[in-house]
Amino acid sequence: MAKARHNIDIEFLRQLDRYNMAIRKRVSAVYAGNRRSTRVGKGIDTVGYREYYYGDEMKDIDWKAYSRTEKLYVRQFEEEKTLTAHILLDASKSMDYPINAITKYEYAAMMALAVAYSVSRKNDKYAISTFNEEIDINAPKRGMRHLLELTERLAEQTLEGTTDMDVVTHKYERLIKSRSLVVIISDFMEDFKHIESTVLRLAGNDLILIQILDPFEKDLPIRGDSRFYDMETGDEMKTYISDGFRNNYLRELERHNAAIDGICKKTGAAFYSITTDVPVFESFLRIIDRSG
Repeated sequence: MAKARHNIDIEFLRQLDRYNMAIRKRVSAVYAGNRRSTRVGKGIDTVGYREYYYGDEMKDIDWKAYSRTEKLYVRQFEEEKTLTAHILLDASKSMDYPINAITKYEYAAMMALAVAYSVSRKNDKYAISTFNEEIDINAPKRGMRHLLELTERLAEQTLEGTTDMDVVTHKYERLIKSRSLVVIISDFMEDFKHIESTVLRLAGNDLILIQILDPFEKDLPIRGDSRFYDMETGDEMKTYISDGFRNNYLRELERHNAAIDGICKKTGAAFYSITTDVPVFESFLRIIDRSG
């Protein structure tokens, strides 16, 4: 049974204030200051038009163009260079593990809020959108009030369904208007082809993949007769855990993660694998420093 309310502790966020310079260095590859750019974004001068997508602001719609074509178009402006962070958080049933300790979802949610908090300190925009086989899109906004609202929403999140990262990122990518910081937080326990498609689709941004695993999943520290349940489908499997079984499992996990790391390195993205027994603050500092 899923928890009625997730335990998401944000007290550690205060510690991040001491590392503001390191955080800005981490995102400097995306944007450096608030200088004018000819990229499409928000500004004063109209530079063109494009078809309306869900999530666009109604005030940007050109109604004269609609009266001529009966199609919705939005004005595109000269961009003011500010950072936008798009954080995609896995809320599938597999993240609701384990039952009697901090779950992968709770840890992942705190990591997502750490990214959002760091971005908000410079008054830049951020969004945390949750997904399974579908995605609950949250538009990027500024400010600490938005962060508190997101914290409450994530604490009430229902974890259900399976994961289809390929489908949800295909839907989400059209909402990214210019080069942005994109962070995907998941256990990444799905078909590698879906993950590969996701990375290739979003590689034009500063892309970070953060894998969250429970230490049990990382090491499989058991022997003998065992019973496993698929968190997403509810299927049960009884098996005997021998040394050979454990070694095969660890090899497959290593192969899977090596494939993810390989496509990330090929495209300039970054991949981190983290277990929930490491304090969130320590894990976040490792991620914002690429040389760490």
